[in-house]
Amino acid sequence: MISDFQGKTAVLTGAGSGFGLECARIGAKLGMNLVLVDVQQDALDKAQAELEAAGAPVLARQVDVSSADQMEALAQAVQQRFGAPHFVFNNAGVGSGGLVWENSVKDWEWVLGVNVWGVIHGVRLFTPMMLAAAKADPAYRGHIVNTASMAGLLTPPNMGIYNVSKHAVVSLSETLYQDLKLVTDQVGASVLCPYFVPTGISQSHRNKPAGLADEKPTQSQLIGQAMSDKAVSSGKVTAAQVAEMVFHAMRHDQFYIYSHPKALGNAQSRFDAIVAGTNPPDPFAERPEIGEGLRQALRAG
Repeated sequence: MISDFQGKTAVLTGAGSGFGLECARIGAKLGMNLVLVDVQQDALDKAQAELEAAGAPVLARQVDVSSADQMEALAQAVQQRFGAPHFVFNNAGVGSGGLVWENSVKDWEWVLGVNVWGVIHGVRLFTPMMLAAAKADPAYRGHIVNTASMAGLLTPPNMGIYNVSKHAVVSLSETLYQDLKLVTDQVGASVLCPYFVPTGISQSHRNKPAGLADEKPTQSQLIGQAMSDKAVSSGKVTAAQVAEMVFHAMRHDQFYIYSHPKALGNAQSRFDAIVAGTNPPDPFAERPEIGEGLRQALRAG
């Protein structure tokens, strides 16, 4: 149980928008020190100005989370300014769609770099700092939250590259939870699995690295982008509500955090098929018109 956030330090990647920014806003209200990390400088500057105006001590860093060197420099800067963090939100993520064989090597490197390596770097760099702080102080309590997705528990078609990255984050987070339980009672872990929530994720292409942004999207990628835009923008659960769920989970040492628990029916169907050894179920069983529309659009090309 974690009840006291006053004066504690939180590292938040992807802090310029979405869940990262909303968690930072809650942190500011609770009197926390905030380390804001984002690749987009203008969004980072805006977040820093807002949270400093709210009274929070802020360290802001423009970082590409896929870069080991940049993340190592970040960890050193955090240690020098605030010491070991109490909370780490490995939240930065990008979205990408399309038929799985149509993604280029650069696509794979970009999405896996941010979504998987970004979380790996956050875990490998900050966990040892947190464990050292826990060893030095029996009163220390820490928690790591990795942002995955319901796509980390499901395998919806036409977004394989994203599914792969988020399944990796779920696996990494579950293992992190188990590994921490072996060595300490003072540091916990959670995985956030949001479904369609209005954030900047569907506009990830705004931060594509040079070279990748020049690639012409395939028909399936354009269709995937349009479907993602529609689903994300029409989401009824807000990023602020999800951030509240995250803090509730940290307070109560809850591992799985779901924005849309009803979507777990699809996860149940998937696991039932795995256990039974049957073929993967139709992901559009509840909304067959969406599946039919997608099939027709892809076959029309």
